[in-house]
Amino acid sequence: MKRTDQSYVIGVDFGTDSVRSVIIDAGDGREVAAALFYYPRWKDGLYCNPEENRFRQHPLDYLEGLEYTIGDCLKQAGPAVAKGIKGIAVDTTGSTPVAVDRQGVPLALLPGFEENPNAMFVLWKDHTATLEASQINAHAATQATNYLQFVGGIYSSEWFWAKLLHVLRADEAVAKACYSWVEHCDWIPFVLTGGNDVHALKRGVCAAGHKSLWATEFGGLPPNDFFSSLDTRLDGFTARLFDRTYTSAEPAGYLGKRWAEKWGLSSDVVVGIGAFDCHMGAVGGQIEPYYLSKVMGTSTCDMLVAPVDEMKGKLVRGICGQVPGSIIPGMMGMEAGQSAFGDAYAWYKTLLSWPLQQLHTSSLIDAATAAALRNEISDRMITNLSNEAARLPLDASDELAVDWLNGRRTPDANQLLTAAVSGMNLGTGAPHLFKALVEGTCFGAKAITDRFVEEGIPVKGLIGLGGVAKKSPYIMQVMADVMNMPIRIHKTEQTCAIGAAMFAATAAGLYPTVEEAMYAMGQGFDTTYHPDPSRSSVYAKRYLQYKQLGTFLEARNN
Repeated sequence: MKRTDQSYVIGVDFGTDSVRSVIIDAGDGREVAAALFYYPRWKDGLYCNPEENRFRQHPLDYLEGLEYTIGDCLKQAGPAVAKGIKGIAVDTTGSTPVAVDRQGVPLALLPGFEENPNAMFVLWKDHTATLEASQINAHAATQATNYLQFVGGIYSSEWFWAKLLHVLRADEAVAKACYSWVEHCDWIPFVLTGGNDVHALKRGVCAAGHKSLWATEFGGLPPNDFFSSLDTRLDGFTARLFDRTYTSAEPAGYLGKRWAEKWGLSSDVVVGIGAFDCHMGAVGGQIEPYYLSKVMGTSTCDMLVAPVDEMKGKLVRGICGQVPGSIIPGMMGMEAGQSAFGDAYAWYKTLLSWPLQQLHTSSLIDAATAAALRNEISDRMITNLSNEAARLPLDASDELAVDWLNGRRTPDANQLLTAAVSGMNLGTGAPHLFKALVEGTCFGAKAITDRFVEEGIPVKGLIGLGGVAKKSPYIMQVMADVMNMPIRIHKTEQTCAIGAAMFAATAAGLYPTVEEAMYAMGQGFDTTYHPDPSRSSVYAKRYLQYKQLGTFLEARNN
């Protein structure tokens, strides 16, 4: 292994609401600097329509955030650290693709498309393509080759091809200008390396395998006639996409001149291949074979790795895919998750906060006091609800919630499903409903674990990562009780950015393997939640009720 003395790497984590960059000491994983940037256009709710499940993000939010956060980190760290930067790697949400021209420029950056949502990145949680997803599933069922076998057997509206087809159908001008379709995690490294030809853009196996139907067994992407026979608008697209993929341990290239000069960095800085946040987050959280790493934020991504030779003949139904090398090169990477986790609590907080939004109409307090009061109550609401919910007795007849507020990602993707709460009466209060929501999201997590086990993939334990895992002891204790197994919480909240830094160190040649970078730079765990047997026995009964209610809702939806 090469010495990492005085070597530093940058990890960049593009989340749903913001981008965070960190500078990490490649020798021991110590955080040297960190910076955060909230997307201004997204924060203002531009280009989105929640009632239509449309969520779009402007590429300028990403570019401005990239420039600011890395620049601020370097300013904090000083010139000595800047000289020692060896690599940069990024993770993003996904599937979050965008229409680009032949030069790889997103259409929203071109004249005439600046304010067009269809020319922007289609965020992971955008569900406008549910029709297209259902048509892909029906079309795939007619083929001699099962092109959905490595993505759990069901294609989702959250993914690459469904979103492309929807945009092409919805907007003739975008369809005419769209030369290719690129994932956010592949586009950022292309930008950093100064790319100007989309055919030279290197695509990561993570996004390609889990969202784009790429597999070595097919010789790459499904053939053109699979797509053209679905809709002629897709004719010729495979030739304008890619025929090779790379793991995130490999370099995408070197830092382009523009960025090197802007930040005062060497043009010898290696830029790694990008991946999805949950995949790099699992590495930052020190994933182990057969331990389910749960990245818990607005949604959840549940990651599991296993030796490739132990997965022969096993195809897990209803998950978001199993792809060799998508998490750790040489290991089978499996992804599952929930479409709403933290978003479910945020929705409830917004619901309860409606009266607070009316304080400005009060004649009893001035506007400044109203704003301060509103912020104070809002900031404490989830903590106070958690404290009150934890004090409530647990009974099998308590209020019961199904967590499909943004549809169901896994098991068995169906983004048209909706949530429900049952068992309410006049004694039901806000803490009771919050308790039901927390239990519902944990029951949804258990359904994922059960699917892995049912398909012959053991789950030996749980690893909790992300903001909810770090900030919500009540939710994590309920998770342990519902799952009836311990859950270890990683020390750092920024496992995605740290994971990106680990991949940057590997791509830059500071470590020969991702595993060695992970062991050297990992920060370990600081908390373990153990299940309470008495509560787990009650939750076992309530989980059966959750499944029964879910079955009813699904039948009603159909």
